[in-house]
Amino acid sequence: MAWDTDKTKRLLLDAAVEEFAEHGFQGARVDRIAKSAGVNKERIYQYFGNKEQLFATVLDCELKKLAGAVPLTPEVAADLPEHVGRVYDYHLAHPHFARLLHWEALELGGDCTLPAEQERTAHYLAKASSIAQAQQAGKIDAALDPAVLMLAVVHLAQLWSSLPQVAKMLMTGNGDDSPEARRAGVVALTAKIVAP
Repeated sequence: MAWDTDKTKRLLLDAAVEEFAEHGFQGARVDRIAKSAGVNKERIYQYFGNKEQLFATVLDCELKKLAGAVPLTPEVAADLPEHVGRVYDYHLAHPHFARLLHWEALELGGDCTLPAEQERTAHYLAKASSIAQAQQAGKIDAALDPAVLMLAVVHLAQLWSSLPQVAKMLMTGNGDDSPEARRAGVVALTAKIVAP
């Protein structure tokens, strides 16, 4: 029987996403990834090289999923508040994504070369360019730095997944704290920030 390489890679990547999101890069174990995937751990080394390369592949794949699901073009940037709402929805449906980014920040920081850094930088700069084009069209306050605004948008979309403990304390006794109310809150805040 022929070995299904694509299926094996997919199983390993799915298991690696969960392992890295739960334990971070340092705490993740190749043995647990292989066991969870139901695959011999030697396949990890064969397909991905090592744990570092597997982590890089996981981040790259997850970032591409987000970019594909919620693209930011100049047309979309014209309604940046709704874009933030859609990114919030993505984080709500994929809570592991913010954890992966936070583990990357905690363990790798900004002082070393990050996985797929050049491609990711180009991707974020393209988003900032989309914001700049929406500014030129009068849809977003032109006084705002597009790169700073892009960074703020990333954070606004994941407020609740980034600091759930602080959100819980702040929202206690503050009325409706449903996912819908949270989404409406980040959309309204973004609208205030970007209003021309």
